Parts: sequence; C-alpha cells; structure tokens
Amino acid sequence: MNFLAHAYLSFGHNDILAGNMMSDFVKGNNKNKFPPLIQKGIVLHRLIDQYTDEHPATIAAKQLLKPKVGLYAGAFLDVVYDYFLANDKQIFPAEEALQQFSFSVYDTLQLYQPYFPEKFNIAFQHMQTQNWLLQYRYSQGIARTFEGMIHRAQYLSADITLLPVVEENYYFFEDAYRLFFPDVIQFASKQMAILLQET
Repeated sequence: MNFLAHAYLSFGHNDILAGNMMSDFVKGNNKNKFPPLIQKGIVLHRLIDQYTDEHPATIAAKQLLKPKVGLYAGAFLDVVYDYFLANDKQIFPAEEALQQFSFSVYDTLQLYQPYFPEKFNIAFQHMQTQNWLLQYRYSQGIARTFEGMIHRAQYLSADITLLPVVEENYYFFEDAYRLFFPDVIQFASKQMAILLQET
C-alpha cells in the first residue's frame, strides 16, 4: 500500500503511524534501533504489504499494469489504491475530510522527526509541502506520482505513460479496490491488536 493507505491503517495510533509511514525506508533488522511501539508500526507495514501482494484482487489488477511497468506493477497499483481510498465516500465523505485527515497525519509525524531515516525525512518534507495525501484524490496527483516513480525506477523508460491504463480500466481497478480494501482493514486491525498485546 502507499502512504495514504498506511496512514489510514494506523487507526489513529501515533507510534504505529510513525513506524508505518517510515517503514519502506528502514531495512531489515534496522527496525530494532527504534522505540518498541515504532517498531510495531514498521512490522505492521510489512505485514500489510505482504497481505496486499497476496490478495486475489491485487494479483488480478497488477496484470493490467505489468505490460507497462513489469515487476513494478505492485508499487504502481498501491498508488491506484490510494486514489480510490482518497475518493471513498464512506471513509472521506468530502475533500474537507481528507484534508483534515492529511493535516492530522503531518502534525503527528512532525513529532517523530528525530527518529526519521534521512531519506524519509526528505520525502516527508515533500509530502507535507505538496500535500501528497490530498493529491491522491485527483488524477493529476497520481499522474505526478507515477512520473516520479518512473523517473526513480532503474529499469523503466522515462516515456512510459501509465495514467491512460488506469483510465481505460477504471472500473476494473475500482472493483479491485472494493474487493480488497475491506479485507485489508480487517487484517490490519487484527494484526495491530496482536502487536500491541505483545510485550
């Protein structure tokens, strides 16, 4: 999952949020350098990613992206999922609700900046100033995210355009999100409860 989904799947727990959001920038056992509850957020992120990759809806949806981006399909699908989450009226009834959630996430994460890995600290500055979490609500926002990902990817041609694939298969991706997201909410909630019970 991408940033918006991981923020949402932290369920308002500040330490879990911090670990969940920075997890991709923490390699292997380096998680042990962080306070225990932040470590649990890192672990939760990894569990969510594994569950996402193995979900049948995700496996099916990635097939539409693979002709363009190959093994990167999962990463790009995460952004597509964030687009549908940002536009999910049951979770964010209006833009203002997503805006309020986004500001809350940024304000909370600022409290944890002393723990940020260097690369996540840079990403967070861009996330906050450009309001990434809100921008996932718009097709131009995910288009810019795609462009940045393509630019950073080692094996992708710079002239790839992925937004038309999403637009042409909009309802297929929407159905995948509708099938997947309730399942991942249930999974993440259960896993977080287990992690918080552990000493």
